[in-house]
Amino acid sequence: MGSANKTSSAARKARIEEMRKAEQARERRNRFLTITGSVVAVAALVAGGVFVVRSQSGDDSSTTADSKASGHFVTGSDGVKTWKGTLGRTHVAKTVKYPVEPPVGGNHNQVWMNCNGDVYTKALNNMNAVHSLEHGAVWVTYNSKAAKADVEALAAKVKKTPYTLMSPDDAQADPIMLTAWGKQRTVTSASDPSVDKFFAKFVQGEQTPEPGAACTGGLSQ
Repeated sequence: MGSANKTSSAARKARIEEMRKAEQARERRNRFLTITGSVVAVAALVAGGVFVVRSQSGDDSSTTADSKASGHFVTGSDGVKTWKGTLGRTHVAKTVKYPVEPPVGGNHNQVWMNCNGDVYTKALNNMNAVHSLEHGAVWVTYNSKAAKADVEALAAKVKKTPYTLMSPDDAQADPIMLTAWGKQRTVTSASDPSVDKFFAKFVQGEQTPEPGAACTGGLSQ
């Protein structure tokens, strides 16, 4: 009888040990499945988050974006045209279409054109120049109808004036134009008194969305 009891006890212990091992194996398997599922879920969330961020940031440079500039000009008694309406200020990588040339504001590239008295001999990317306007720069532009003497005189003035830049723009309607954020006017020549008045009022003027922001460390031709 004693031998039979010992045999039964050994068999029971063996079954218990087998059950314990099976349970441990089942726990390990469940733990692996749980971890794997969590990793997959997190990866899916991260991928979804990246997609949302990319979708919202507008990083598709192959398409065209609206400048988010809606409104119209109102001309003051001093001849300065002021934009009445909305001027977007979002940084975008897409090509932006502006309602006026040169543009007076709107969504723009995240990199500005250097505007520390910089004179450019080639037309600028409007999206970079608009960012300079946001920093409080005055942008002098001219087309092929502008007199050479006026272009040279204006270039000399720009070179000695921080927060200004100058470039050709054959797409504009008038020979010489001055532009600040939300402000614009045509002048007849470099000696037009309106040039000095425009510079005095709008170089880092009250219209500046980001006063004191850098005009160096950006793009330069």
